[in-house]
Amino acid sequence: MRRLLLFSLLLTMSAAAVAQTSPATAASQPASTSAVLMSSNGPVVADYGKQPQSSDPVENNIAKEVRHELLMLPYYSLFDDLEYTVQGRTVTLSGSVTSEHGVTKTDAENAVKRIEGVDKVINNIKILPASPMDQRARIKVYRSLENTASLSRYFWEAAPSIHIVVDNQRVTLKGFVMNEMDKNLATMAAKQVPGIFQVTNELRVVK
Repeated sequence: MRRLLLFSLLLTMSAAAVAQTSPATAASQPASTSAVLMSSNGPVVADYGKQPQSSDPVENNIAKEVRHELLMLPYYSLFDDLEYTVQGRTVTLSGSVTSEHGVTKTDAENAVKRIEGVDKVINNIKILPASPMDQRARIKVYRSLENTASLSRYFWEAAPSIHIVVDNQRVTLKGFVMNEMDKNLATMAAKQVPGIFQVTNELRVVK
């Protein structure tokens, strides 16, 4: 009998201890937040740069709409580089635009702010300094790439998958190609242009 009473007392004390510690344990667990950083992974183009899927359908829709709105900007060209990330309800815009179409920076921010579900827009888009020499270099590099073997196909779309960023006669190739050979061809074609100081190839290979 005494053993039974002792066992009952121990059982009651254990249950009370669990009841006291459970709220504390629950309180110590951090609230879950969206860990997925959805990104354009390069300049927004027509056929590439698909972002990872989030478990949050609102985040997925925001990323889809941001991409659409940036592609629809009237002055967005292959000489610009518009990129974005989405985390939660915050959209961060980055990249660069030519001074000729510097209004694209403001247009991009205003378009994204109107998207349903977006609470905050961080605009880190850089407006490149005006330079007639850089403008001529952009055209020459474009023609060199467009006239090189298999590279012309990347310029057929309204939003080409290769973007040419020129700043102070330094060229950065950004965007997407289908294989390593095309990536290497792009570097060689850009380096053939007279007056170019440097070529940085940031093209991503997608299959």
